[in-house]
Amino acid sequence: MQLVDVRAAITGGASGLGYAVAERLVREGARVALLDVQDERGAAAATALGAQAHYQRTDVTDEAGVAASLAAAAEAMGGLNAVINCAGILGAGRVLGKQGPMPLSQFETTIRVNLVGSFNVAKAGAALMQGREAGPDGERGVIVHTASVAAFEGQIGQAAYSASKGGIVGMTLPMARELARVGVRVVTIAPGIFMTPMAGGMPPEVKASLEAMVPFPSRLGDPAEFADAVCFVLQNRYMNGTTLRLDGAVRMQPK
Repeated sequence: MQLVDVRAAITGGASGLGYAVAERLVREGARVALLDVQDERGAAAATALGAQAHYQRTDVTDEAGVAASLAAAAEAMGGLNAVINCAGILGAGRVLGKQGPMPLSQFETTIRVNLVGSFNVAKAGAALMQGREAGPDGERGVIVHTASVAAFEGQIGQAAYSASKGGIVGMTLPMARELARVGVRVVTIAPGIFMTPMAGGMPPEVKASLEAMVPFPSRLGDPAEFADAVCFVLQNRYMNGTTLRLDGAVRMQPK
């Protein structure tokens, strides 16, 4: 897939990793739809990116709303051949905290946004892509999920978050195998510790401690590096059904 031909819907596209992906794709000539719930930030992001981008308010947990947003995005962009799931929440909290057990609602919300949201977007995107004219190798589209190294080495306080991201890793291969018949690839990227709005407010000493955990290079990831990985996935048609770690060789400690 040539990036200039990409018509991508990006959840969480108003900020962080999602915006970095949108910015890179627009720079390469692609058209993007920013799907988010941050209206002011989303509108500003679309304006900054120019005519090749537009913003649509989208709650990824709303099944019907996601389908409608993707259909509208496809119409506005003249097609849809990529969906990139970057929307997510941390959902941090101990199973047994000082205030007692974690409320089930907190666990469910994290699963619903991170895992169910990714599923909603993937299935609605695939439904639209299957009707496209096939390109080289019969490819009609690509789905890129965002997991986390917490899917493999979740820390104390990350039970809900790790479960949601582990679910994304777990559905990657079966989804890729199923969608092969319609020419849609599915790949997941599992980033390590990146400098995003989620991490932006940390004290300097906390940031330094996190950087020291990363073997090489010993720093937080740059969202532009995540965008590079997404572009690689979009362009390499043999990349399918797998999860790529993007983490500087970090392996998270218990806490």
